[in-house]
Amino acid sequence: MQETRRWATATGLAIAVTFAVTARAQPLPGGSLDPTFIPKYVTQLVAPPAMPRSQSDLSVDYQIAVRQFQQQILPPGYPMTTVWSYGSIDHPGTVAQGGSFFYPAFTIEARAGTAVQVKWINDLKDSNGGYLKHLLPVDTTIHWANPPKQCIDGSSRTDCAGFPSTYTGPVPIVTHLHGSHVDPESDGYPEAWYLPAAKNIPGGFATRGSHFGQAAGAPDVAGQAIFRYRNDQAATTLWYHDHTLGITRLNVYAGPAGFYLLRGGQNDLPSGVLPGPAPGVGANPFGKHYEIPIVIQDRSFNADGSLFYPGTRRFFDGYNGPFIPSTDISPKWNPETFGNFMVVNGRTWPYLEVEPRKYRFRFLNGCNARFLILTTGFPDAPALTFQRIGADGGFLPAPLPQTSLLLGPAERADVVVDFSGFAVGTNVDLQNVGPDEPFGGGVPNQDFAVSDPGSTGQVMRFKVVPLASVDSSSIPEVLPSEGPLGASSRTRRVSLNEASSRVRCLNAKGFSVSCLAQGATEFGPVHSNLGPVDGSGNPVPTPWADAITENPALGATETWEMYNFTADAHPIHIHLVQFQILDRQPLVTDAEGITAPPVAFAGPPRPPESWETGRKDTVIVFPGEVARVKALYDIPGLFVWHCHILEHEDNEMMRPYRIGP
Repeated sequence: MQETRRWATATGLAIAVTFAVTARAQPLPGGSLDPTFIPKYVTQLVAPPAMPRSQSDLSVDYQIAVRQFQQQILPPGYPMTTVWSYGSIDHPGTVAQGGSFFYPAFTIEARAGTAVQVKWINDLKDSNGGYLKHLLPVDTTIHWANPPKQCIDGSSRTDCAGFPSTYTGPVPIVTHLHGSHVDPESDGYPEAWYLPAAKNIPGGFATRGSHFGQAAGAPDVAGQAIFRYRNDQAATTLWYHDHTLGITRLNVYAGPAGFYLLRGGQNDLPSGVLPGPAPGVGANPFGKHYEIPIVIQDRSFNADGSLFYPGTRRFFDGYNGPFIPSTDISPKWNPETFGNFMVVNGRTWPYLEVEPRKYRFRFLNGCNARFLILTTGFPDAPALTFQRIGADGGFLPAPLPQTSLLLGPAERADVVVDFSGFAVGTNVDLQNVGPDEPFGGGVPNQDFAVSDPGSTGQVMRFKVVPLASVDSSSIPEVLPSEGPLGASSRTRRVSLNEASSRVRCLNAKGFSVSCLAQGATEFGPVHSNLGPVDGSGNPVPTPWADAITENPALGATETWEMYNFTADAHPIHIHLVQFQILDRQPLVTDAEGITAPPVAFAGPPRPPESWETGRKDTVIVFPGEVARVKALYDIPGLFVWHCHILEHEDNEMMRPYRIGP
């Protein structure tokens, strides 16, 4: 698909240059290890067991630490990869060593109506108790946690943009349970981060973020915080991951993420109805399991097995500088990043042996920026039907047969797949026909080129083996979904925006010149923003640190209209709430397909997609459209809403919002 973005318009000497760029981020080169030479479907899928409960501290349910370790992500014979992930401190060591530390993390199993307390520990330290530096390049010029308290505006505080530097200091973390109905002090607010309790924290460094005090349950112990999860919502598939201001993309890419399965209550089915069980505590991760959570992520690797993540803006659009402070262009941040390996439950292109019976799979798109379109039988291989039974917030009203699954970053799909029609010995490949670039909607191979069939177009393989047990599971015709929300008391208009550079560069003699003359042959956004839409229908892009503009009253049910003023689709996540998607409506656009302010409608609304009829916490907002969602805001305090393309979230496409006074 040919697509052009317009970033700025030259209006005279006050603006240096007009940049026009084709909206493409290169999936290659992506590290020195070529994915086309890596054998596929030679390692077995790992089914992560349940996380063990706390044994050494019975005042909490779980004691979970983030640690650094090595794991065999690439096939045997290739180097191991250094990663970070969560594990139980009472069960130390990696899975290969008999412990609980694994990427992705073990699954937390919770019951509706029973609260859970987790002590989250930042244990990114070496064997001598010293802090570990980040595995990936940190851009200190964007608004980030900034433990050194060196702000580019000259102030000394945390959570600010800093000067260009090579950051080798301790790594801040804070964990967010995505999709949870939770009090604000346990939500994992981006500025509530904390450093490890290392013995060599540099003098002058802050060990906690500016909003760590919001974590009321946090103990006065360095390197940890205690969060309480209410579990007073419908049974569903949640997931937990790092959420630190300005480095979420890096921390999550390094590994810290895991499933949180909430079961029971009036919006669940009795045990034994659907295929199961899922792997429990101490289960063999390669045993026979009929319910399996599956997280799909794209990554890139170097020849030594290490993770590759771009450390220069040049990787995205070829721009070589000048950078901040001479311009407003960050030197390392990339607007989107696409890996060239597909990693499923911590292994590249694994296989799963399946019997000719029904299985329940809980799919999660855990990619930083990549939209997935999962299918089989493309173009002429054995095809599956996915019986979709649930989405982000719980069950759909009824099962929905689908031959493909569109998943934006952070979206989940709860599906049942019946392999009983396949002969033993059949191989069925799960494929991805989403693009290797930013997604704007459309039909594969018509509106955009599908992912590289030799690498990112392949995901995993199902190998049909003989039946080992009787399948007594079923799929009810009616599912226990939640009913509709009440009437909205307010409609709120908000905007999705991208910003281009509007500064001039300085040449060697200190004169202001066109940045294009400095070698910027192609150029993309310098950051993204959310914000209101004003009374005239114009977007008001608003930085993260500005005053709150979204402030629902406690107990209010509101409709948010999300207007997309960019060229790409964005998965927008609102913390705390599970919302209803009401509709989408096309907007009047310019010649390049970008919403033209002031907003005007180009056609009638269309209803949500058939798979969006259940509750959701993440909605895809397509370019040239407005998406409307309705939610109940019933817990007071400070939360956030943001784009779940992690590179966008990290650079200003996130805003705080407050419920109540």
